[in-house]
Amino acid sequence: MSTEDSVTHATAGPAVRTEPAASPSATSLLELRSVTKRFGAVSALSDGNLRLERHSIHAVVGENGAGKSTLVKIIGGLHTRDSGDFLLDGEPVDFRTTADAKAAGIAVIYQEPTLFPDLSVAENIFIGRQPYTRFGQIDRAKMNRDTRELTARLGVPLDPQRQALSLSIADQQIVEIAKSVSLDAQVIVMDEPTAALSGLEVDRLMGIARHLRDEGKGVIFISHRFDEVFSLCDTITVMRDGAYVSTNAVADVDVDEIIRQMVGRNVDQLFPKIETEVGDVVLQVEGLSSLGLFSDVSFDVRAGEIVCLAGLVGAGRSEIARAVFGVDPYDSGTVRVGGVELHAHNSAEAMRAGIGFVPEDRRRQGLAMTAGVASNITLAIRERLAEAGFLSTRVENRAAQDWAARLQVKTHSLDTQATMLSGGNQQKVVLAKWLATEPKLLIIDEPTRGIDVGTKSEVHRLISELAGRGLAVLMISSELPEVLGMADRILVVREGRLTAELSRDEATAENVMLAATQAPAPKEPDA
Repeated sequence: MSTEDSVTHATAGPAVRTEPAASPSATSLLELRSVTKRFGAVSALSDGNLRLERHSIHAVVGENGAGKSTLVKIIGGLHTRDSGDFLLDGEPVDFRTTADAKAAGIAVIYQEPTLFPDLSVAENIFIGRQPYTRFGQIDRAKMNRDTRELTARLGVPLDPQRQALSLSIADQQIVEIAKSVSLDAQVIVMDEPTAALSGLEVDRLMGIARHLRDEGKGVIFISHRFDEVFSLCDTITVMRDGAYVSTNAVADVDVDEIIRQMVGRNVDQLFPKIETEVGDVVLQVEGLSSLGLFSDVSFDVRAGEIVCLAGLVGAGRSEIARAVFGVDPYDSGTVRVGGVELHAHNSAEAMRAGIGFVPEDRRRQGLAMTAGVASNITLAIRERLAEAGFLSTRVENRAAQDWAARLQVKTHSLDTQATMLSGGNQQKVVLAKWLATEPKLLIIDEPTRGIDVGTKSEVHRLISELAGRGLAVLMISSELPEVLGMADRILVVREGRLTAELSRDEATAENVMLAATQAPAPKEPDA
């Protein structure tokens, strides 16, 4: 079952149905009509509708649990629908496997590519259909030549013989797209393709999507990032609670309207910031340096304050946070909590001192994905809960239930594996795990990456409420609106150095980006 679709969401008002802009008489490249899919008692998709035209990029948006992933998996042949119509070029189709979908000209590009890491770029593109010489040997020269032509056609030349293991996520996605082009795919589905990419990589991917559209293909683009949706896409379909809500030309709607349709209510405050009285210094960092990563970093965070480390991807923000928590070593400098100096590279001591750390990669570093919700929430306090070295399920569930309720974790039971939760609920479980330790300082890296706009608002509210109760928060975010909306102070990091410290009142998008992209002016020598 999809991680997105296993979580139930309360219905928030009636769906607003708007008919697709395309003429009903026109033959679409791909069309789904009233498609349904159930997993046991869970209805993952109750009314899936989508109409994709050639020469178009069609966005599909919705909260986690809206049914987007199920829709994609039906299109890609991973799931079979229970009912409804599925048409390709006006003809009914019924995919039983992913191979059926590929053979029909459909390619799905996922957020995390699934290449064979030990094979070359060319081998990954042509695996299972390698060209042969007249002597019955694999024609590697032709494979490499065709790969160069394919990647050049996409505007991103890659070395055909380079091992996939050495490629960035962005280049791995290019290989997946090149593979689909080599198969003459007419429908390209991009499922959250930009979540792990830098700004330049996003621009490159969007350029390729436009190139595919201009060639006459149809692109389905799924993203939580509205700036990308509105700059790239021609048409936008909204889903909510497993059902179709609306389809509109992007030019005819704005972000506020799309958000209202997605969540069934007006989101007046995406950043519900609570003004608090700032208390004593909790975290004090002085002269922190790690060769090649960051240098001479000094700052503090006070009780009730949200301090944000801002900057471009790769600036060193996460590395600073990991060093403060003791996950990674550092070469010089000091970290103090409550005035007490911590030893370097000692996360156990950092935890005892009252630091909680929500990492950027919650799936690999924040959660035990195959463990249940209760086990994950109590992971950091198991010793405290245990009696005579034994932790009963009753005690664990009681502690976990309290935090799951406080953070409004949506799950069928506390035994549900973390892998079955939506991204937003996974993030809440990680937060619950660290809040259960009753920390003095919470470090949270990319708090809303990969989660929908409605859940983002909930996470923002929670962080603001925690600060309002006196918790010191050190936040890292790549989303400028989030930085400006949540932070009391902003520390801008560029190439491992702090280049600016801005108060909430003086921070603007322009001066944050200026500090993130330009080196500070050299200091004038003393007279």
